[in-house]
Amino acid sequence: MQSIQRYFLEISFIGTNYHGWQIQPNAITIQEILDKTLSTFLKEEIITVGAGRTDAGVHAEYFIIHFDSIKQNLHLNKNFLFRINQFLPIDIAVKKIEQVEMTMHARFSAKLRTYEYRITSIKNPFLNNLTHYYYGKLNIQLMNSAAEILKMHKDFTSFSKIHSDVKTHICYINQAIWTKTGDLLVFRISADRFLRNMVRAIVGSMIEIGREKIDLVQFEKIIIAKDRTKAGFSAPAKGLFLTNIQY
Repeated sequence: MQSIQRYFLEISFIGTNYHGWQIQPNAITIQEILDKTLSTFLKEEIITVGAGRTDAGVHAEYFIIHFDSIKQNLHLNKNFLFRINQFLPIDIAVKKIEQVEMTMHARFSAKLRTYEYRITSIKNPFLNNLTHYYYGKLNIQLMNSAAEILKMHKDFTSFSKIHSDVKTHICYINQAIWTKTGDLLVFRISADRFLRNMVRAIVGSMIEIGREKIDLVQFEKIIIAKDRTKAGFSAPAKGLFLTNIQY
């Protein structure tokens, strides 16, 4: 009987042309492409498991998947990365392969995830699908004050997609900060887990704070309300990147 090996793949992708990570009927997803590509390449049925869902149009600089294979020592094959990337479309790349214990899980073994939301203050055709273009002044000091309030709470129902199939809306945030470099404004947030649409909904409300359309007291009331209808719009998916996962 052949032994099974479990592998972690580190990948990155531009999400513009895909309906998120998870396989869906009548829509092209990252998982579908990887399952088909790995199955063809390895000549066996491969079913990948991702570190989590990403919405349509969201990108990942760092994303982990795992799969099981009867192939031994793939991680020692010096040509594996080059060859598998030849099979993949230009907007998906495999960057690293590692053999792991069978108990390791791309999603459930993850301890911390980090996202960045990127906003550009000038029109830039080279960043059109990779940032949210927002014209106008934003009060970053107020937005960072809101980020500090965010870290004081753990129930983020108000920033979760309505009717999401989750058992809890509890998330533990350990970092939330806005930084500005030149024309680029970046919101970085780290937590043990994220709800569907959570970061984009938070950013939408924080933009309203930056515009001084709502104040910090109102922002905290939105969180406490545990009601998605109380929060602001969801920022466009194209500005959102998954940037790190810790195991």
